[in-house]
Amino acid sequence: MMLTRNVLYLVVTLALVVVLAGKAAHAREQIGQPDSDTSAEDSKYILLISTKLDHPWATHMYRQGCNLLAACLNNTPGVKAIVSPEDDWPKDPAALKGVDAIVFYSRPAGDLLLHPRRRNQAMKLLKSGVGLTAIHWATGTTDDQYGPEYMNLLGGWFSFAHAGLKVDKRLLQQAKADHPVCKGWKPYKLRDEFYLNLKFSEQAQPILQVNVDGVEQTVAWCLERPNSKGGRSFGTTLGHFHDNFTIDEFRRAIVNGILWTAHVELPKTGADVTIPKAKLTLPDPPPPKPVEPIKDELPKLEAVESQ
Repeated sequence: MMLTRNVLYLVVTLALVVVLAGKAAHAREQIGQPDSDTSAEDSKYILLISTKLDHPWATHMYRQGCNLLAACLNNTPGVKAIVSPEDDWPKDPAALKGVDAIVFYSRPAGDLLLHPRRRNQAMKLLKSGVGLTAIHWATGTTDDQYGPEYMNLLGGWFSFAHAGLKVDKRLLQQAKADHPVCKGWKPYKLRDEFYLNLKFSEQAQPILQVNVDGVEQTVAWCLERPNSKGGRSFGTTLGHFHDNFTIDEFRRAIVNGILWTAHVELPKTGADVTIPKAKLTLPDPPPPKPVEPIKDELPKLEAVESQ
């Protein structure tokens, strides 16, 4: 009788452990964390940073893009990718502890990194070898005093002072097909908002290009940053339309680039970017804010007494 009771207790305990483990895995999935734990020595910690929506719905969907990229990154064994809960930069310094690479899909990241409020912290990370990725508008600055320095950190720099834009559908070409960014996908036609005539550092290496009106435009590049303990940077001006993130080849190129900055070895097939369809689908846009009706009546003027 005692033996039967002990066996029953063991079965119930094991069932409870399975249930709790399932709930924990579900919770990790909701915030983009990997299901399996890895040792601190083997893991690569990647932090993605977004910003509040500043463009029409279905374009520049920063947080949604970061969430799905984190889910893709977490498919790679030994990688732990998390999206910062705060926009622009994490408030808690602990969020940056042990980080191997930082990814900006945000408003111009040159303004964010080099702002006096966080410049010292950011430069310390980058000089220690932390990887840097900037996607689409994050490749730019609105304050051009940061431009040349940001160009040397990222490898390229967008600014309306010297660059332009064009929405078009063009063949996305691999300028350096043997680079890890190009693993696991072939050139294809892509409709995007292409940035034109960026400025690049001499050390930057063009990786992806499109031909716009007879001119080869670099839309992705890599940089081995000097004097940074092996720090790597990856920039791409692609990513205007959220629909492009539903394309496997599009996600793979970007995820490959991010993993390259974190010094992750990639297989010949490139990164695994398989994620549930639900993570790729945008919710309906929020309803527009109500507009206050215009009053037809003019304000009444108080009578002025005659002197």
